[in-house]
Amino acid sequence: MPQAAVPAVSGSQMMIGLALGVFLLIFLVLKTKVHAFPALIIAASVTGLVGGMAAPAVAKSISNGFGSTLGSIGIVIGFGVMMGRILEVSGAAEKMAYTFLKYLGKKKEEWALALTGYMVSIPIFVDSGFVILMPLVKALSRKTKKSAVTLGISLAIGLAATHHLVPPTPGPLGAAGIFKADLGAMILWGMVFAIPVVIAGVLYAMWLGKKIYTLPDETGMNWERPQLQQAYADWMQSKEEKNLPSTWISFAPIIVPVLLILANTVLAAMKATGLVADAFIFLGTPIIATGIGLLIAIYGLTGRDDKKEVLKRMEEGVTSAGIIILVTGGGGALGQVLRDSGAGDYMANLIAQTALPAILLPFVIATLVRLIQGSGTVAMITASSIAAPILANMNVNPVFAAQSAAMGAFVFSYFNDSLFWVVNRMLGIEDTREQLKVWSVPTTIAWATSLVSLLVANAFFG
Repeated sequence: MPQAAVPAVSGSQMMIGLALGVFLLIFLVLKTKVHAFPALIIAASVTGLVGGMAAPAVAKSISNGFGSTLGSIGIVIGFGVMMGRILEVSGAAEKMAYTFLKYLGKKKEEWALALTGYMVSIPIFVDSGFVILMPLVKALSRKTKKSAVTLGISLAIGLAATHHLVPPTPGPLGAAGIFKADLGAMILWGMVFAIPVVIAGVLYAMWLGKKIYTLPDETGMNWERPQLQQAYADWMQSKEEKNLPSTWISFAPIIVPVLLILANTVLAAMKATGLVADAFIFLGTPIIATGIGLLIAIYGLTGRDDKKEVLKRMEEGVTSAGIIILVTGGGGALGQVLRDSGAGDYMANLIAQTALPAILLPFVIATLVRLIQGSGTVAMITASSIAAPILANMNVNPVFAAQSAAMGAFVFSYFNDSLFWVVNRMLGIEDTREQLKVWSVPTTIAWATSLVSLLVANAFFG
């Protein structure tokens, strides 16, 4: 991409432009009615102009950054949310849960729910996944007498782990696009990094469930402490009555694209040639692979549904994707301005002279932005946009850099995060201190656990 010409300016002027742009971004998102997308564009403009760029160069950088970022991931986001919506309404997500429960057996319900969340949240938004599977939490709590807090947190942490770390969820997908990281490697490492996050979260949930012991009442609408007798038959009957899709077709829209993308990554790394290799490399291109997953979902999960109904469901998914695509593109625009203004290179030189490991820069920025404004996706995109130009020439693995931004956004979910309220309200937790224990602490454990995993992986593979 051609670089916009900028006048020679001092490093302090570049830093003032960057600081003012970031401050303005956070202020607009936190204190005004301005949405994150225009806030990102405004911040990019201010950063460039104050940092010494000419006005036409700023406009060109914004356009180039927006276009190049969405050129690589925009279609993938669109296909992903359409597929996710079909998985939601077809019952495929519930089928996954029943499958894990069946094979993991009794007394391991929290692990089954965590594994369900781990799989379901790859294409489905975490909030939606929790709402869809919450009846299962209640049914299992009534049957096993395990605290709904234990089961609910286990499900939620499984959902959150892959929501933060594994594309095509918009946050990590956007981070990968901004850092220009290989998507197959991003998926593979994200799934690896999510495992210790889930394990630590479930262990905490098992401990907390003994402290906050809640069970749903007979109606399933209210909560009782400490105990309740309730049969399992209703839940099993409801499973049969729902006529859920088969196990294979429920998992296929997720598994097939992931395997194709991973095959693309492996074959490309091996520099494989030949007709078969070329075919798999093509099919494993993220756009093609997610498109195949979408087609499997359409024809495998909605075969008996009316055409208009299927199109309506997919359009619902696209509606939710629109603003995500814009925010991701806005982040790319800000990152391009930082590159073209010279601020990225200047900060890279400063960081090189400090003791801060470069891999931690996206993590620290995402942590701060998440704490200030609440949205994990905005935190990931903002951190990636600021850090990518800085790390470009610092020999940092782009996959680990993107994961660093995604991991930083785990930290201490609280009142300014919608998922905080979804989890606590649906589990019937009303006391503020208990609310913090139920969701703020698990997300902070995820933040710390993922950081350790990142540092270890970067030491050996970075």
